[in-house]
Amino acid sequence: MTKYFTSESVSAGHPDKIADQIADAILDAVLEQDPDARSAVEVTTSTGDVSIFGELSTKAYVNVRQIATDKIREIGYDKPELGFSADSVNVSNRIVEQSSDISDAVDQADDDPEQLGAGDQGLIFGYATNETEGYIPLALALSHQLMRKIRDVRESGELDYLRPDAKAEVSVEIGDDGQVERIAAVVLSTQHDENITLEKLRTDIKQHVIDPVLPAELVDDHTIFYINPSGRFVLGGPQADSGLTGRKIIVDTYGGAAHHGGGAFSGKDATKVDRSAAYFARYVAKNLVAAGVADRLELQVAYAIGVARPVSLNIETFGTGHVDAALVRRAVETLFDFRPLAIINHLNLRRPIYQQTAAFGHFGRTDVDLPWEHLDKVDDIKALISTAK
Repeated sequence: MTKYFTSESVSAGHPDKIADQIADAILDAVLEQDPDARSAVEVTTSTGDVSIFGELSTKAYVNVRQIATDKIREIGYDKPELGFSADSVNVSNRIVEQSSDISDAVDQADDDPEQLGAGDQGLIFGYATNETEGYIPLALALSHQLMRKIRDVRESGELDYLRPDAKAEVSVEIGDDGQVERIAAVVLSTQHDENITLEKLRTDIKQHVIDPVLPAELVDDHTIFYINPSGRFVLGGPQADSGLTGRKIIVDTYGGAAHHGGGAFSGKDATKVDRSAAYFARYVAKNLVAAGVADRLELQVAYAIGVARPVSLNIETFGTGHVDAALVRRAVETLFDFRPLAIINHLNLRRPIYQQTAAFGHFGRTDVDLPWEHLDKVDDIKALISTAK
């Protein structure tokens, strides 16, 4: 039976991604002055308006409105005709201080006084697959690459009639051996100036965006291309659709190939296990797959608020494991510390590194240096498993 798998990505100019990027830009600005700040910033975007709210406890002072408008301009919303422009947008700041009940629970872990407690209860998943060099699903990797490419041709002026809002979807056909055999379909919708014909746009996007990105050996005469299938896409961005932080959690993670606990990333500091533990679970999963433990691997970790140690840990290899499950679990428990402060220290997460994650995915990135993508535990995993055998 033929199997298909589909993932999607969205551009930096997508309304939800604008919100994520503003939230992380604020977080980075705060962390530059105060590495111990606590942040849970949320953002909404709509026609001519940005609303910033949530919680922030810090000694830093940052100009929230300036950060938001600078980020909007950087993304490409710098003309009045876009209906959402850095020069005219209204920015409202409704940030309040973090609840003392939450901060007290984090500061004093019930089960380990020398550690931070988890900032909330939650279940977190980490995933890796050897399907690509970045250890993420190929359909997702290609979707992100298409969105980066469409940004590049717009910003370089190669296709200067493009506007910032866009999204892509890639479907792959999977063989009986679990390997991708071909690209079945590509969907790409992009905002554009009103004076461009649909015929020219479709020709240009195929030639300048899609063809340079897709592996030629996976494209055949039956691959289907839908470019702006709805036709005209002049009205876009927050003028056409409101945006909200945390509404693209599947785009941010594994494109639907793995489970998701529901917690979003952007705007949250590293005491929030929604973010830090998800990064660490990815780090563990990626190193395990790179070490040859399995072709695909997913970890689930669960936390209780105010408690440092996870309440559960589960490892799933989907029938692709090459090492006894008990040995894999022993390697994880021996080499990796999932307590929040240990994660923060190991990955050095109290730094302003988060803006770069808020578009084009948090995992599998090769264009930026992210500590949870490092493969620095592979040799340790191999040595421990070899010794245990």
